Amino acid sequence: MEYRIIGTTMPVLECTLGIGETMLAQPGAMKYMDGGISMKTGVHGGVGGFFKRAISGESGFMTTFEATADRQRLAFGHTYPGKILPLDVAGSDLICQKRSFLACTAGVTFDIAIQRRLGSGFFGGEGFVMQRLGGEGTAFVEIDGETVEMTLGTGQTIKVETGAVAMFDGTVDMNIETVKGLGNLFFGGEGMFLTTLTGPGRVWLQTMSIQSLAGELYPYLPKPRKSN
Repeated sequence: MEYRIIGTTMPVLECTLGIGETMLAQPGAMKYMDGGISMKTGVHGGVGGFFKRAISGESGFMTTFEATADRQRLAFGHTYPGKILPLDVAGSDLICQKRSFLACTAGVTFDIAIQRRLGSGFFGGEGFVMQRLGGEGTAFVEIDGETVEMTLGTGQTIKVETGAVAMFDGTVDMNIETVKGLGNLFFGGEGMFLTTLTGPGRVWLQTMSIQSLAGELYPYLPKPRKSN
């Protein structure tokens, strides 16, 4: 399978499949495909797979695309402004925010990751349930806004705005801390909590979460008129 990512703010992932090659994607992600691609939507991974995907913010169903001829194009589109990241999951344990999964090759496994700390679940911005990607192959995930990738050493900690955490290795510990100082708390604009990530492992941060974007746009949306 070959692929390229086209565009910047609202990118498209275009894959070229050889005969017999398959891709899996969330329903509605496909933007265009050649005539030699067949598609079938159903439950992937049985009843357990259905509920895991539904709990983690995705559709419980998956669509499988298979090339019935050689050099067939298949494209998936981003659902909001941001980036599409290709990830080789072999030997990896990747924890992603909800609804980040876009598509993958056969062999990628999908599971849920439960935040065991109450603070992280309630105030971390990512919720109690996140997505876990592993297995073998290439997964493509959606990141809000621009992406900053860094590698944390053992014991190294970075403090992040809640909602800015897009993805991290399973070896990274995520926790929550309260913003210190009354001035910072009430006038700093960062809210009451910060997410702390402690290495070792890789971290992917996003510059504009879809929740933050919605909050910025809300004051400009038309308001319903009050009935007399």
